Amino acid sequence: MEIISQYKWIASWCGVAMVMVVPWKVLEWAWFKPKRLEKYLRQQGLIGTTYKLPIGDTKEIMNSTKPEPMTLSDDIMPRVMPFVHKAIQNYGKIFFSWFGPVPAIHIVDPDVVRDVLSRMNEFQKPKKNNPYIEVLSTGVIDYEGDKWSKHRKIINPTFHAEKLKLMVPAMCLSCNEMIKRWEASFLNEQVLDINVFPDLQTLTGDVISRTAFGSNYEEGRKIFELQKEIGLILMNVLQTLYIPGSRFIPNSKNKRMEEIDRELKALIRSMIDTRMTEMEVGETRHDDLLGILLQSNCDEIQRKGNKRFGMTIDEIIEECKLFYFAGNETVGNLLVWTMVLLSRYPQWQELARDEAFQVFGNNQPDIDGLSRLKIVNLILLEVLRLYPAVSALYRMSNNKTRVAEINIPEGTLIIMPILALHHDQDTWGDDVLEFNPNRFTHGVSKAASKGQLSYLPFGGGPRICIGQNFAILEAKIALVMILQRFSFVLSSSYSHAPQSVITLQPQFGAHLILRKVKMYQ
Repeated sequence: MEIISQYKWIASWCGVAMVMVVPWKVLEWAWFKPKRLEKYLRQQGLIGTTYKLPIGDTKEIMNSTKPEPMTLSDDIMPRVMPFVHKAIQNYGKIFFSWFGPVPAIHIVDPDVVRDVLSRMNEFQKPKKNNPYIEVLSTGVIDYEGDKWSKHRKIINPTFHAEKLKLMVPAMCLSCNEMIKRWEASFLNEQVLDINVFPDLQTLTGDVISRTAFGSNYEEGRKIFELQKEIGLILMNVLQTLYIPGSRFIPNSKNKRMEEIDRELKALIRSMIDTRMTEMEVGETRHDDLLGILLQSNCDEIQRKGNKRFGMTIDEIIEECKLFYFAGNETVGNLLVWTMVLLSRYPQWQELARDEAFQVFGNNQPDIDGLSRLKIVNLILLEVLRLYPAVSALYRMSNNKTRVAEINIPEGTLIIMPILALHHDQDTWGDDVLEFNPNRFTHGVSKAASKGQLSYLPFGGGPRICIGQNFAILEAKIALVMILQRFSFVLSSSYSHAPQSVITLQPQFGAHLILRKVKMYQ
């Protein structure tokens, strides 16, 4: 009996300890630690917002997005990133805010951004705070350390210049199909009032389908449609605060996402299995992304003599999903903002069209001619400056470190607002908010007063976007072929409303008026 009483006494004290420890741990995480960190940062001269229990500035950030369209202007920071825009005015170009109890240091200084991006082992990609995004895609964009190095090395050959040349006919074919649909929509009318954004998204999905899977184009189209459906679901999900565990609630939305994910993986796995069988009998394809990727993976395994040096089938599937998401979003957005800006600046549209006719006449683009395009290249560079695909880059300090004479605590979020860097008057000059492609006449490094790291449309440092040459090549082809057939201006129904939902896109589409142009004589 005495032993039982001792056990009861121990058990009761353990229970009391748990009741006391758990609330203390929560209070430490949600209040005491953030307040210590805030004091630590302020003591170093850094200024920013005051921490508020329990979600910091999350509510202000999410509620600051404006639902109504803005005045037709390229000064889009107040609409796209209103919290950051206001904070820069109040606190300067390096300040801190709060994502829940986690401090976030915002950096709009090109030299400091260069430093952070170059130290990829100290500043790593933060874990996704919303697991829904993982359903859309994961892969090399998320990995760190040896796994990132392995995937990057294997994927690199996929985007070599000599491989991209082989994909030009597929890109032209997809563009031709879109142009024919537009021409058919004219009927007997002289002009066509159309929202070009959905068609441009379809175009880039078609290009990925053809260049990634070649002869399996129809299966590729199915993958694109499924990825597009997930994207539409995510667009709604990401505009609300994620509640931990809500992804596993068996509602219609979550069930549909699980169904799509299973179907996507099954489709891609089936194509991979077919290609692997072909490779075993010596039938290797080198003119699409999947064939090049699989060959590169096999070559790496054979060189090292061990499968662990290659990617697994599941990892290859995720990289294929990433091809779709990154390629479709980046190029689709670049093309739509290019058409919007050229609608507003017809003199640049005419210059680009004249160049397209001078280089190609009425013929479809080829790789040699594309390399000679100067005006088109300047235009695309300036569009990416004013409307970068991604509004900010994010990193997390995995240890205590030091940047810009500031001691950075472990676990601090580092936010580098690309849009703010691209719209910084101190860096780009008084005409920073004007569409002026001539600023890139002497190259990217001389366009801004503080060097190339002020210009980050594809990121920077070792993790710079691996597919940037693919994206620019596709954008050039599409723009040239559109200019050869159509002139365009803004429709009266166009609403200027850039918004950032993963990528920077027009909230209400892009309604333009198209006219057919005379063939080149």
